[in-house]
Amino acid sequence: MIHALLSRRARRTGPATLALLLLALSPALPCLTPAALAQPAGMPPTPVIGAEATRQAWSDPLESLGTLAANESVTLSATVTDTVTAINFEGGETVSRGDVLVELSDAEERAALREAQALRIERQNAVDRLAQLQERNLAPRADIEDSRAQLQQVDATLQGLRARLDDYRVTAPFDGVVGVRDISVGALVTPGDELATLDDVSRMKLDFEVPEVQLGALAEGLALSATTAAYPERVFEGQIATIDSRVDPVSRSIGVRALLDNDERLLRPGMLMRVTLDRRPRQTLVIPESAVVAEGRRQAVWVITSRENGRVERREIGVGARRRGEVEVTEGLAPGDLVVSHGADRLHDASTVELIGVADDATDVSDILRATRDGDDA
Repeated sequence: MIHALLSRRARRTGPATLALLLLALSPALPCLTPAALAQPAGMPPTPVIGAEATRQAWSDPLESLGTLAANESVTLSATVTDTVTAINFEGGETVSRGDVLVELSDAEERAALREAQALRIERQNAVDRLAQLQERNLAPRADIEDSRAQLQQVDATLQGLRARLDDYRVTAPFDGVVGVRDISVGALVTPGDELATLDDVSRMKLDFEVPEVQLGALAEGLALSATTAAYPERVFEGQIATIDSRVDPVSRSIGVRALLDNDERLLRPGMLMRVTLDRRPRQTLVIPESAVVAEGRRQAVWVITSRENGRVERREIGVGARRRGEVEVTEGLAPGDLVVSHGADRLHDASTVELIGVADDATDVSDILRATRDGDDA
């Protein structure tokens, strides 16, 4: 009846008169109060999932793409021209410093070494005879000095021949993993020909670039994490070791080198990695991003003030940085505050809630929903 009266009056009067009429009738309409309209009597509590505001390690991420390089890497080649007589690796083996990897034909050098050794014996005998004669004053001092000089000359020749023989053995200069071989026994090699590759992969160098505007945020020792498509579930930790001394005038970026431990030998030189730098590391208050209700430029959350009575209150907060699924809270909350992380879109000032679970590191939302569904079925 009141609705019909208002409709007829609205057609005969203007908006101002209608507003006065509503004000006059308001004592007779207690059911139209905001609280009654928001939360009708007898409505059950709204089921929600909560999450505690906790202090966590936080940083402002800076992402880039980088390429891996071995801690030490070398391409081994011969310094002489000759044929290959032995290859002591197949590829992929771990070798130690000093291990002989490739042997070249050294028959001619060994023959020259034997000749020099025989000549040394002859010169040594001559020195001994002259020394005996000089003791009896039967040989001039100049003869024995000349003989000793000739002996020293032969010794120098022997040292040179032994050094040249080392050139016919290609050895590992450090511990590492040898690459796949591309040569065969009998091949003629010359200086500069690639015989083997050797990489020290116990630690990896990760080279990447960042914009010059971020130079102030870089420092040696700054922590970072890196991921690769080869191992999508793994995160590799490292830190900045070197910052380039120059900025590229074309790209306006600066080169950075980080070091990553590779004890499991999973990383290989040449791999592409996505790098995340942890700038401004700090401890901060964190809540799930799903708990934040955006209201224009303001951000708010629903805080559960009483679990037993299901009371909630809307509270404006200050929001800082964001990362996947989480948001940094700069003001408005304290550690331990319980906020509504799922179901906040159905709440209003007069709502009461039923907390069906609290999501944390050990329990996610799907576990809570599954447990609730199983309980309802039982």
